[in-house]
Amino acid sequence: MFGIASFRGGINPPSGKEQTINQSTELLPPPPYVVIYMLQHAGSPALPVVKAGDSVRVGQLIGEQSGHICSAVHSSVSGKVTDIKRFPHPSGMLLTAVKIENDNSREIQYMPALEKPWKEAAPGELIQIISNAGIVGMEGKAFPTHIKLSPPANKIIDTLIINCIEDEPFITSDSRLLIEKTEEVLTGALIAKKILGTKTVILAIESAKHGIGEIISETVKDPKYKDIKLTGLKKKYPLGSEKILVMALLKKQAPSGGTLHDCGCVVLNAGTVYAIWNALCNNLPLYERIITVAGPAVRSPKNLLVPIGTPLKYILDYCNINMAETKKIVMGGAMTGSAQSDLNVSVQKSTAGIVAFNSLVEGSKRYNCINCGNCVKVCPIRLIPSSLAKYVGKNNIEEARNCGIMDCIECGSCAYVCPAKINLVHYMKLGKYRITGEYTDNFQKKETMQP
Repeated sequence: MFGIASFRGGINPPSGKEQTINQSTELLPPPPYVVIYMLQHAGSPALPVVKAGDSVRVGQLIGEQSGHICSAVHSSVSGKVTDIKRFPHPSGMLLTAVKIENDNSREIQYMPALEKPWKEAAPGELIQIISNAGIVGMEGKAFPTHIKLSPPANKIIDTLIINCIEDEPFITSDSRLLIEKTEEVLTGALIAKKILGTKTVILAIESAKHGIGEIISETVKDPKYKDIKLTGLKKKYPLGSEKILVMALLKKQAPSGGTLHDCGCVVLNAGTVYAIWNALCNNLPLYERIITVAGPAVRSPKNLLVPIGTPLKYILDYCNINMAETKKIVMGGAMTGSAQSDLNVSVQKSTAGIVAFNSLVEGSKRYNCINCGNCVKVCPIRLIPSSLAKYVGKNNIEEARNCGIMDCIECGSCAYVCPAKINLVHYMKLGKYRITGEYTDNFQKKETMQP
């Protein structure tokens, strides 16, 4: 069933999805090596449980959980561990990672199987397997899924939302997953529903999403999917942000500093519920994912199934990108991803795509704020980005906090419409980092825990 739920603010950037929406997922030829970060999720980094010289198999645990909010990390290839040290990370920092030389034998180490069908298992048993599999949100902050599925005892969860919006320009990895693995995604959603005990499962897609709604509509007619409600929403960015999606669908907003558990709901994306299905039905941890490689500078745009830890340069070469003509490469989406200067960085669990541009943004010279209010009109959280940027620029961090900077979802809508070309998202992130210390002090503290 399709509705037209929407939200205040937002923008409509060019889609760019026509490059890859009809491109079936290809299996990337095995890379010669992978570099797998121990911190590719929200929370604490995993601790390496292998050492240089060890032989590993696909799916073998190489990083164990080190704290309450953490995720296990597994090898994506079979071969030999050649190094454990700090490697360049897409964030621009150096973070601990395990480098594995691929022997191309693809020997797989499966996780222990449930002794009963998942429908007969207790929620705690299912959550433990999801935790062991290292499953996280497959976009954005990559929050560990076993934590999301374990709300506090005083929080009643009545709605599970499967986020299939995929509003980032160029990215179609989730779309291809929905087309190619429809039943697997829906089954993963039912597993999550069983864990949470919710009455309602809403599968949210854009109402004009290239015929995908029709494919899913036909599949959910099967009685086994009777508890899944398909809902279409009007195309607008950043509808794919989970907080905005909940506002659009349920007309609820998490309190400042709170979580969606406070709204009685949990949001998981398509890639995450597919990974849940893979863990419970195939006994496989999360060690590979689909990514989209697209953009004006990409001669052969593709959707690729790649091992986690695959070097960026290897993927770019495979997609026939002429680096001499390429001006900017972004890992993640064009709106929220990060530009890369080092092509030795690697794909993470949350890397939905790689976007390459053959020209820089027109008119990128920055001017002073003209107080036009455009940023205020498009902010879906109803903040005043221009004022927040000024507070941060003057190091008035307490005023920025009081005016809601910690509620910013960093969608980039404000920067997109700013006629003065002010990088407002930079100021939002900088202000948050100065408040929490997560970008500097906490990262340094986390890394010193590693060998």
